[in-house]
Order: sequence, then structure tokens, then C-alpha cells
Amino acid sequence: MTEIPAPPVAKQVPTERTVHGDTVVDEYAWLKDRDDPDTVAYLEAENTFTQAATAHTKALQDEIFDEIKSRTLETDLSVPTRHHGWWYYTRTLEGSQYPIHCRSRTEPALPADPAEPIVSPADEVVLLDQNELAGDSPYFALGTFDVSPDGRLLAFSTDFDGGEKYTLRFKDLETGATLPDEVPGTYYGSAWAADGSALFYTTVDDAMRPFRVWRHLLGTAAADDVIVHEETDERFFAGVGLTRSEQYVVIELGSQITSETWVLPATDPQGEFRVVQPREQGVEYSLDHTGDSFYIVHNKDAADFELVVAPADAPGRENWRPVLPHTPGVRVTGVDAFAGHLVVSMRRDGRTELHVLTLADGAVAGPGRDIEFAEPVRTVRPGSNPEFDTTVFRLGYASLTTPSSVYDYDVAGGELTLRKRQPVLGGVDLSVYESVREWATAPDGTRVPISLVKRRDTPRDGTAPCVLYGYGSYEASMDPWFSIARLSLLDRGYVFAIAHVRGGGELGRRWYEDGKLLHKTNTFTDFVACGEHLVAAGWTSHDRLAGRGGSAGGLLIGAVANLAPSTFATLVGEVPFVDALNTILDPTMPLTVVEWEEWGNPVESAEVYAYMKSYSPYENVEARPYPAILATAGLNDPRVGYHEPAKWVARLRATATGDRPLLLKTEMGAGHGGPSGRYDAWRDEAFTLAFIIDTTSGTNLA
Repeated sequence: MTEIPAPPVAKQVPTERTVHGDTVVDEYAWLKDRDDPDTVAYLEAENTFTQAATAHTKALQDEIFDEIKSRTLETDLSVPTRHHGWWYYTRTLEGSQYPIHCRSRTEPALPADPAEPIVSPADEVVLLDQNELAGDSPYFALGTFDVSPDGRLLAFSTDFDGGEKYTLRFKDLETGATLPDEVPGTYYGSAWAADGSALFYTTVDDAMRPFRVWRHLLGTAAADDVIVHEETDERFFAGVGLTRSEQYVVIELGSQITSETWVLPATDPQGEFRVVQPREQGVEYSLDHTGDSFYIVHNKDAADFELVVAPADAPGRENWRPVLPHTPGVRVTGVDAFAGHLVVSMRRDGRTELHVLTLADGAVAGPGRDIEFAEPVRTVRPGSNPEFDTTVFRLGYASLTTPSSVYDYDVAGGELTLRKRQPVLGGVDLSVYESVREWATAPDGTRVPISLVKRRDTPRDGTAPCVLYGYGSYEASMDPWFSIARLSLLDRGYVFAIAHVRGGGELGRRWYEDGKLLHKTNTFTDFVACGEHLVAAGWTSHDRLAGRGGSAGGLLIGAVANLAPSTFATLVGEVPFVDALNTILDPTMPLTVVEWEEWGNPVESAEVYAYMKSYSPYENVEARPYPAILATAGLNDPRVGYHEPAKWVARLRATATGDRPLLLKTEMGAGHGGPSGRYDAWRDEAFTLAFIIDTTSGTNLA
């Protein structure tokens, strides 16, 4: 066996931080400067070391990659979506990293059997081939993909380094020509004027906060574009879109707990936007449009939100009339409005639900009904529904044992029609897997749900290895999802579990509020409680248990490393937010001012400072044994700076005792989402799974 070289040792340059009378020395603050040649040299040295330290798993990585590839239908077709007389869909081709966007007047036929060839309609038009756009670039991402209401024009934007600043371009879909208009430095979101004469888009400030909404008139220079809204409150993000009815351009302004919406008739692109309801601290609302009304979901005196209706020409709160009044414990998350019905998204008993209301003459007619599903542990959400005047609602469905599925729901008759289920090739028998719901008890007595999946023949005697996944921030729920890559774990005897910890939104708004600000540590202790429950219940053992999370979920992983290092054998933090206090103290960083309503403001509050310091992973590394740790980073990541995992690993390596591996893997040409191409992403996942297997299987592969 080739001897593994000594790990890199980052230089120490003591830098003092004094806040609220507390002085802290940070030896690795220099890593924040990516222009320092020592920074890139250190990241590359860590990559070299990680490659050497995991070389013995290369055969396993290749095996897992081949499993993912062999189980995935590489040449595939999405379920076509109808809009204004066209069928829109994407195709993927074997060997190609990215999808091809197409449309046709003839509905493409979905093969009944994955083995059958896909036959494109004779009148197919390729709107955009992402593979051609990507060329030889190691990274590529498509931002905006927006067809004008009249179907003549396509607005699309591209990013070649993962920095999430996109160049916006336009294509004439009748001639196939790319127009000379070009707008650099744009962000997500766009909205067309009704006649295709103008497009609204957003740009970001120096802290990567989308703060300006612009209007571009087709055929004019980007320098002549006009700012239609500039958000001066640094807590608020700005977004722009078009209602499904295509009647209104909507500007949505939101902080973590407050929102405000402005609207403009899409037929009057050079008109003035008007506010629906002026912002009020702590009040959030969102809307959709149909007929002469806006249907609005809000939380004014309604902690779990309710649905109201207001006239479009006078939509202020004084005119809101209840449609679905507030029900504590039933979290209303959104509404989709159509010509003849509404579909309300909600959460009940920890599950996602869809509730249908019929409209007559623009008003709700009678009680609604839920769309029913048999599996108790599953995820259902709205699918692609661009057509406004329709009686069919498309939805997405998945569970831990059911692959991603597309259904069409007949609003009048109530029937569900399965249009497509993600194929799983290679002779996989999905009936050998089962899903289970468990409940752990947190230190304060709160019951925390856990979703598990395993093979039916996996023993429950403590011998099975297990991966526990968690997130727990921003009210984002980690609802059960299916993964082909995960099968490579399950077939090796693993249990996969999701800890639905506080800070997420699984059990309503209170579940979120109990895991943020000065309650944030509940997120971490919930996760530890879930891990301990899995051990106590015989699902696994401490020496075979891995924890995994990304971004804010990486903060969870880092906090758990300090809080309960003996609970887990392995921890994987993907682009982890592990230097949380230093970042939230710096108003120039992307995750700062807009985040104070999530974490608190340690600049102004000594209490928040002390509380964040008590859990921020980087602040609390100690001289003790740690689990095996893999941290990943993206050099161009605009959300969680590469320096956070880099500093964390540097301090761990200099401080920790024990002999478990501490590895850092940085994508030198990508951002927050990691590799962009699907094959590259599969190899990246194979690497991570091989690391987990190597460090939790009970037998080191070296």
C-alpha cells in the first residue's frame, strides 16, 4: 500500500477580534483572502492530501459510480408540459452532462418501457442545448429560462464559474437567432411584459443580496436599462416573476420574517408598480392572481398562516376576506391560482399536503378536498403548471421508497393519473426496501420525528451502519425523497435516516421558531437525540453512525462534532457554515445583514454574541478526539465562503487528538452546489459515499 503523506499544516497568523469586551485570537483568518497565494496553495495541498488519503477507496468509488450510472436512464425525456399550444420538455442523452430544452406542437410520446427508444416529434424545436452552451467549461449553470407569453422569445442566462452572477441573453425562437442584447451580472428570476417588449430581472449588491429590479427593453443596450425598484433595507431580498395568469409582474421583497409585494399590469411594462400591503415587521405574505382577485397567504395574527382573497384593484389588508381561516398546527405554505380552481400547499402532522378549492365566477365554491396518497411518509408538491386555463393539475410525488413521480390530477373528477415515474434500471426490486417513521426525545422532552429507509433484510440488532441526515434552518423542511445513489448504501446494509430537527418547518411555524435565534442549539441537541435514539432502538451503533448535512446543515454537523463527538463515527459537512460567528459579525459578507433575523445580531447584542460563540463550530474546536470528518468547499461559493471549511479543518488538524481522518475537498472551479454536470456530480457523490462506507463499515478499506 502506498504510504499516505503527512497532512498539510496551515500557517498560523494570529489575528485578534475584540467584540463586547471579548478578545479572541484567530490563527487562520488569513485564509479569507483568496488573493493571498498561500490560500490557493493550501487548498490545493489539502486536495492532494485528500486524494492520497482516500486512494484506497478508489475501486469502491468507481464501483458506486458505475452503480449510479447503470441504474439511471441516461437518455431520457421529461413529461411534456402544455402551454399556449406548445409542448415543452427536456431531453437528456447518454454521455451528455446537461439537458436539452425543446418544444413541439405535437405531444412527444413517453415510452411505456425505459428500454424503448425515445422518438422526438418531427416538429421538435430545440430551444437551448446546455451542452453546447457549456462547451469545454468545467462548470456551467443555467439561471433564467423564460419563454415570453407570446412564445416568440426566450430569455436565458448562464454562469461558468459557480459565482451565481449570470449573463442574460435573448433568443428569437422563430428564427433561432440569438439577439444582440446582452446583460451581464444578473441574478435569478425574470418576468416578461405581456407583448414581449420588455423583461424584468434582478441584480445583486456587493454582499450578493438581490436588491435591484430592472427593466430591459428589447433591442436596447443594457446600459439603458431602468431600475424599477431598489431595496435599501439590507435585510430584504428582491425577486421578480409573472403570475400564472400572465396579468401581473410581481416584485417580492422579503427578509427572514417580513415581506412586501408590489404588482404591475403586464400590459403596462413602463408603468408604476403599486404595493399590495405595506411591510409590517414580522408579517409575511405571498399571492397569486385569478379573475379580479388576488389570493393571499399571510401570517398576520395567524402563526401558521391562512388564505384570504382581495380585489386586485384594492388588495390592501382592509379588504382581505378569509377563504381558509387559520388552523393552529396546519401550516399553509402557498397557493397556486388557476382560471377555475386553487391548489393550496400545506403541512399537516409533519406531512406535505395539497388541498383543492373549486372556483365559480371567481369565488370559492364549496368546501375543498385533499389529494389523497397511501404512503404515510412521503412528499407531494406542485409540479410544472404554466397553463392558467386548465382542469388538470400536475404534481410531484416521492418517498424514501418511491422514485420521483409525476402525476396529473383531474380537478373535476378527482382522479390521479401517473404520467411518469423515475426509472430505476439494473434489475432493482424496490419492494425489498421499506420506510419507517420513528420519534426521538430531545433533552427538553420534545418529540422529534425521524424518517428511515432500509432493506427489509437489514437487521435491527445494532450491527447495521447508518447515515443520519439533517438541516434545521430557515424553516426549510427535509421531506422524504428518493435517491438512486442512496441504493448503493442500502444494498450494503446501511440504514438512511432524516432527522426532522427544529429550525426546519416540518411541524409548523413554531417548529422553526424553536430552532432559531436564541433557541438555535435545539437544532443540534435534536440531531444528537436522533442519533442516540437510532442506537438505543437497535438501528445502528455509535461506531457505525455517520452524520451528514450541507450549508446551514453543515453548521449542524460542525456543532455536533463539538457537542457529541462520541455519538458519531463519521461526519460529513458539505459547504458547511462552520465559521458562523465571524461571518455574522462581518456586514460585508453575503451571510450577514440578511441573516440577522435568523441567527441574531452579534454586532449589537452581547447576548447574541455569547450565544453564537457557544455553538459556532470553529470557535469551539478542542484538543480531543473527533469523528472522521470530510468537509467540502467551493472556491467560487457566494453563499458559504470556501474559507469557512478551510479554517475549520486547519484548526481541527492543529488541535484535535486521535487518529481519525480530517479531510478537506475544495472544488476549485465551482460554487455552492458543487460540480454542475450530472456525471461529475455522480462521481462526487460516489467519493462521499465511499468515505462514509470506509469510516463506518467496521473494516477500513486500507
